[in-house]
Amino acid sequence: MDPELLERITARRAELDELEEQLVKQLAEVRADRDELAVAERVLERMSEQVADGRASAAPAPGQVGGRAVMLIPHRTPDMDETMLPPDYQRILGVVRQAAGPVMARQLGDALGIDVSVRSKLEPLRGKLVRLVDCGRLRKLPDGRFTTRLCPAPPPGTVRRGRNRGVADGRWNCVTKTKKHAEDPCPLVYQCRLPLSTRTVNHLAGLLRRHLEVIGSRWWILPPGKIAVIVLAVLRHDQRLADMAGGNNVSESTVRRWRNELIALLAAQAPRLDRTPKKVVRQGGEVVLIDGTLIATQRRTGKADRRNYSGKHQRQGLHFLALTNEKGRLIWISAARPGRTHDNTAARHDRILAHLRAAGLGALADLGFRGLGNDVLDPVIVIGFHASRTHKLTPGQKTANHVLAVGAPPSNTASPSSRTGGPSPTSAPAPPTPPTSCAPCSS
Repeated sequence: MDPELLERITARRAELDELEEQLVKQLAEVRADRDELAVAERVLERMSEQVADGRASAAPAPGQVGGRAVMLIPHRTPDMDETMLPPDYQRILGVVRQAAGPVMARQLGDALGIDVSVRSKLEPLRGKLVRLVDCGRLRKLPDGRFTTRLCPAPPPGTVRRGRNRGVADGRWNCVTKTKKHAEDPCPLVYQCRLPLSTRTVNHLAGLLRRHLEVIGSRWWILPPGKIAVIVLAVLRHDQRLADMAGGNNVSESTVRRWRNELIALLAAQAPRLDRTPKKVVRQGGEVVLIDGTLIATQRRTGKADRRNYSGKHQRQGLHFLALTNEKGRLIWISAARPGRTHDNTAARHDRILAHLRAAGLGALADLGFRGLGNDVLDPVIVIGFHASRTHKLTPGQKTANHVLAVGAPPSNTASPSSRTGGPSPTSAPAPPTPPTSCAPCSS
């Protein structure tokens, strides 16, 4: 065999082997790059799915309320666009934004082409406006108008007419009366002590918890104990609903609903007048005490508060009628009536004489109930004798008055005002002094 040809074959084989090694290396690199591309593709798909899920959760999803599908409106956040809202809400925001100032619901309905003369078509629009206010996209003024921005201040140098004219920059320096909490980017929240026992809070929380279980409520924005504290603060310290709502991140309508529900639950537990006398008889009682009392309230403006003025106590309040047992413990209390109501009038409206006579009970009362029981042969209510300038009491009548005063414990000790530390109904009540640490920060 030719040595030169054999040498060429060997050299060519060596070149092919080297080329094969290079191709194997390139093939491995290509496969590695392809695997990396597949991994990157899977990661991109997962990221796209997460973004899609985030958009779907942020987008308004239909919910079930009372068996009907409703559109849930997301709350306003800095990174959320208005395109996430349903088209109807977007058109409402556009019309309100294009308006020259705050608009009413009827004006907005005219701009959207809704027949505002039909109530069934106007109320859904009003409900959408309220939802936009709750989620922070609109602002409702005290007069019922809606706007997306604060009302502009008057130009400097504007002269105002009225009690604040001449003030610099034409600003008002008086305290305005509003139901909205302060519009401030940094709201102030303060703490306040309630002079109530833990047993009271636990009792209200238990009532609300059982009520929510009965109606089948599955979602609570706050626990029942917190709701009870909020309602007690509203009832005890007369806090504004908007202030309590702003301090607890809920709406004003929610606090109002909590207050009405708890008042209804407490009223349902009140003893009934047709059952209370029979219960006293079963326990061996023979007589009850009846008395009226006035719970002092704040004076409201206008003629509507005249009926709450009591000429006897010389102030505004609400009248209550109470029944106590022989030991002076409260066993029944009537509903609130205007402060000008007389004790006899309240007793006649509640038919106290009929209930006591049906149960076979007697009652002791003060001179304010004179003329209530006209049956001389079978009296139900026993009162003392009244002296005047022309009619003096005899020694026997004085002795009878003394016996009644000594034998009957003071029923005023069981009145609501004395139980809560308030004024006594036998003296002119003084207006309650608000705590110095409870001044509303948003006024």
